[in-house]
Amino acid sequence: MEAAEDFGPWLARQLRNAGKTQTDLAEELGMTRAAVSAWIVGRSVPRDETIRRIAEVLKTDLETIHTRSVDAQAGLPVSWYHRPAHADGGREYGNAAAFAFEADVSVLAREATQNSLDARLDRTKAVRVRYTLHELTGEALARFREAVDWEQLLPHYQALTSDHGKQGKVSRTIAAGLRDMYQRDRLVLLRVDDYNATGLTGGDYDDGLFAAVVRRQLDSHKTDAGAGGSYGLGKATLWATSRLGLVLINSTLSEPHEGRTERRLIGRLDLPWHEVDGRRFAGPAWFGRPDPDAASTDVARSWWADEATVEKLYLTRESAAPGTSFLIVGAHDVASLAPVTGSVDEGEGAEDDDSVHRMHARLVDALGRNFWAAMTSGGDHEPHLKASVCTYRNGEVLIAEERVDPAVTQPSRTRALRAFLEGDTVDRLTTPGQVARATVRLNVPLHGGQVRGGVPHEAVLLVTHAEDADGPPNRLVSMRGNRMTVKDSAVTNVPIGTNPFQAVLLAGRAAGRDAPGAEAAEEFLRASEPPEHNKWGRTEELRLTYSPSAYRRIAALTTAANNSVRDLVAVPRAKRRSGGEARIAGRLKVGGSTKKARPTRAAALPELDNVDALIDTSGAWSVTVDLRVSAGVDTDRPVTPVAKFDVRSGPRPAAFWKELVAVSGCEVVDGALHLTPGSRKAVFRGVTDVSRHPVRAQLSGLVVELRIGKGEQA
Repeated sequence: MEAAEDFGPWLARQLRNAGKTQTDLAEELGMTRAAVSAWIVGRSVPRDETIRRIAEVLKTDLETIHTRSVDAQAGLPVSWYHRPAHADGGREYGNAAAFAFEADVSVLAREATQNSLDARLDRTKAVRVRYTLHELTGEALARFREAVDWEQLLPHYQALTSDHGKQGKVSRTIAAGLRDMYQRDRLVLLRVDDYNATGLTGGDYDDGLFAAVVRRQLDSHKTDAGAGGSYGLGKATLWATSRLGLVLINSTLSEPHEGRTERRLIGRLDLPWHEVDGRRFAGPAWFGRPDPDAASTDVARSWWADEATVEKLYLTRESAAPGTSFLIVGAHDVASLAPVTGSVDEGEGAEDDDSVHRMHARLVDALGRNFWAAMTSGGDHEPHLKASVCTYRNGEVLIAEERVDPAVTQPSRTRALRAFLEGDTVDRLTTPGQVARATVRLNVPLHGGQVRGGVPHEAVLLVTHAEDADGPPNRLVSMRGNRMTVKDSAVTNVPIGTNPFQAVLLAGRAAGRDAPGAEAAEEFLRASEPPEHNKWGRTEELRLTYSPSAYRRIAALTTAANNSVRDLVAVPRAKRRSGGEARIAGRLKVGGSTKKARPTRAAALPELDNVDALIDTSGAWSVTVDLRVSAGVDTDRPVTPVAKFDVRSGPRPAAFWKELVAVSGCEVVDGALHLTPGSRKAVFRGVTDVSRHPVRAQLSGLVVELRIGKGEQA
């Protein structure tokens, strides 16, 4: 049970809600104003008899006064306040910040989860984030509309979707939301809950987290250099994801406000300028209790709700842990048809572009892709984040809660980071499963345009062998303090024949707080990120804080990181041609013409650029072949690699492939290589079938020939 609010602040708020002053209460009780003032400031408390009389004045019961967990019923009712249009005739046809992002649940997951990470309260524990999709139909939908006082909102929506509406995209989006609700009897709610977070602290209008999120635009209220966000734009994705522009909020505060911490509620509606019954409105509206202290009694402020109200609004939190719940009303996903890496049983309604099944899968995919590092633990390092997604329909579980596991979504990269956290890295990769570590230097420039000198920082580079679940291989993922993926780029000019890999660059605090120059690097890289926080590069903040040429330091970091990756993954030349492998290579021959003249286009074959071969522990030949694909090669025709034993006399026996795998620039289909159009290089691996060897591999050489098609000798 929530602790009772102090009597003084509670009584002061009840008087404001009832439109009474301390003098009014004193006169009705037949007491002095000084006595009432002493109760308000906490110097004394009234006697039991006086409390009964206060209950009569406030038109409430004794239990409400004694528990002080809710406001007295005499308070003004919760309602919608719509901001009047500007007196000077100015108009805004929508929130510009909301247009900075697509209404994409993947973007929402990235921005909202980043904000939760930045608000983490106890830094020794993970912030827990849960996304809940809830599809309402029928009676459940009708009850929810009643709870949000839908009849007050409907005229404003109708004004925007009428034939006279001039708001373009916003009007079309709202119209689609209304059709979904009325024609299909369907409304999708998407709730974002975080726990072990600060909550929306501060007053309704004062500087603080509450005002920054609910009242203001472009106010991030983040001062920590390690924060992911810095522009104050990310919160706009909450409203952008709502077809109706409506978000309800329930916050549990880490610091009391008005003596309370639990169930601080407010709703915000973002609409363009519009006109209803001859009255003009600026667009934004708030769902709350009329503020008796405001110049206009119509102004709405947050209120402390009871449990029944919270339940009706689908905002019940599972515990009293500090944090905030955002309920997006009319959630949709403009990119719901984009492919996702996870699998999902779509079931009924799967053909719907906005099905909750697809949205569920895309949320899981986005959380795993962007925050796998924040969810990774190792050694004595706890994860920064725990995330999950669940889906309901009319209160019944549709898809059980699915916790996002970084080891499943990004196995190779997770292995690399965990090895770093556990201190289990090597200098160079020699066997699968290892993680190689190196340091990359970033020379952080000084503030104020000083072009000479700087603060040296050692970022950490990790490289490991790739697995299919990570996505495309040979990528470098970069991040800083809160371990959200900032940059994901390809490592170019990788030596042919290199094993597929994944690389991770940890910069700033992500490299460890004891890493040289970590704090300076954190501040510098944060200034180099655009509002999307998806790269490091040239920004206005970087230019103003440091110098116009400061971005070159980041280019130098990228170059150094790519060079280090290539160095870590390259197979040393000495190893390729020494010892047993040199003798094997000496017995390996490559079939095909030795003439220098270029063949005709119809018969042109890729040229073998390099072949590495060895006899593995099972006695099979294992070869890695690098092909150079010239412009004259017809990539529409498949190429078949054929292996044969090189014997001293007689026909060469075939060495059948047990395994044939494409590495890059091609794919294997039915034993043939299909070259990627436009690619100038291709790499494949082959392992012969020992059970079909006519002679032991150690007693002969191997010949690899290339054929066009299946059976047509080149």
